[in-house]
Amino acid sequence: MTATGGTSGTAAVPVPGDEEQRLAAVRRYRILDTPPDGAFDRIAALAARVFGTPMATVAIVDTDRVWFKAAHGLDGFTQIGRDPGLCASAILHSAPYVVRDALTDPRTAANPLVHGEMGVRFYAAAPIVTASGERLGTVNVLDTSPREATEDQIAALEDLASLVMDQLELRLSALRTVAAERSRRADAERLARALQRALLPPALPTVPGLDAAAAYHPASADEVGGDFYDLFPLDDGRWAFFLGDVCGKGADAAALTSLTRYTLRAAAIYDPDPCVALRNLDSVLKSEHQGDSPRFCTAVFGVLEPGPDGSFSLQLAGGGHPPALALRADGTVEPVSTLGGQLIGLLPDPQFVQAATRLRPGDALLLYTDGLTEARTADGSMLEQEGLARYLSAGAPRTAEELLGTVDKLLTDLGAGVSDDTALLALSVPDAPHHSHRRTGD
Repeated sequence: MTATGGTSGTAAVPVPGDEEQRLAAVRRYRILDTPPDGAFDRIAALAARVFGTPMATVAIVDTDRVWFKAAHGLDGFTQIGRDPGLCASAILHSAPYVVRDALTDPRTAANPLVHGEMGVRFYAAAPIVTASGERLGTVNVLDTSPREATEDQIAALEDLASLVMDQLELRLSALRTVAAERSRRADAERLARALQRALLPPALPTVPGLDAAAAYHPASADEVGGDFYDLFPLDDGRWAFFLGDVCGKGADAAALTSLTRYTLRAAAIYDPDPCVALRNLDSVLKSEHQGDSPRFCTAVFGVLEPGPDGSFSLQLAGGGHPPALALRADGTVEPVSTLGGQLIGLLPDPQFVQAATRLRPGDALLLYTDGLTEARTADGSMLEQEGLARYLSAGAPRTAEELLGTVDKLLTDLGAGVSDDTALLALSVPDAPHHSHRRTGD
């Protein structure tokens, strides 16, 4: 409810000499028109109790209104007109403003709050003053009967006004902290996205007779993950690829991801044997180990060799990584098992397991990080490899793009159940010759 002040022939209350700065301070604290707050309500109630009055407010003086942050005993009132008004007069003074009998006091005898519905006869206010001296408003008490105010009551009212100012400062500090955190998060998100893109290939190459697609699904927008993938040609007409996940998050994970990716590329130049590539990576990670924090990862590394019949032979080695899944042309889904392969860069003498298969026309291969299989389903259980295989067999996708689209939908359906980053690399052999397609993750 809004009460209006101002009557015909009533003189306007002068404005403070620092009105422009005062109003700027009111805006700075961003308090106007905010919802009720228990702390300010208690201050108003305490002021009324100290004076024994039926009414009290915590009031902020705006350009043309007096807005109540708290109003005790004034149910339904949210603001009154500023001109003329008791609070508008009170902020002209640096000391408490006391009107013992508003009908006989020349400062208030013509005030509409005295003669109108409220019938104010007693009024006492202490200004709410910023550290730089701007008076934002008042803590005040009102009564419909004249009364005297003791020195202790006035001192208590000043203390309550100081307490309001403390609350406003705390609130402003919290608002600034939230704004700074939002800005920090926005900056972190932009940095994370840029850094993540730098750690992944900008585009997958065209492989004759093969479709290739990749995607990256971050679990957190402002944190760099350690999942990685790549696909690149070898000198003898074969193609190498890998996908993996380094330990940790953030800058350390980014550095380790970069080291891992370029080590595997370099290792493939000297010896593309998948197990040898993983052993070389293991040696590099151990040589780069510093301090008490181990630098390790899981990975699968594979080599594709095209055949004259349009198929591709595949050699794949794994080190502590979930098995790749082969989706056959007849709709079956089977793991290309590298179970038993151990973490890379952590153990004194790790074992890596190699497997072989063939991708024929209509077949596809999916490599993924454990953010996918460790995601939680609606009943709280992990999806796991078996759940992923069942999901993929139901849709029977055939192209790399279709396969990633199916997994994209699964991740969307799992929603909050996905708590870790997921990298995906899909390879498929088309049923009939056509132009190869490429997709890279965001």
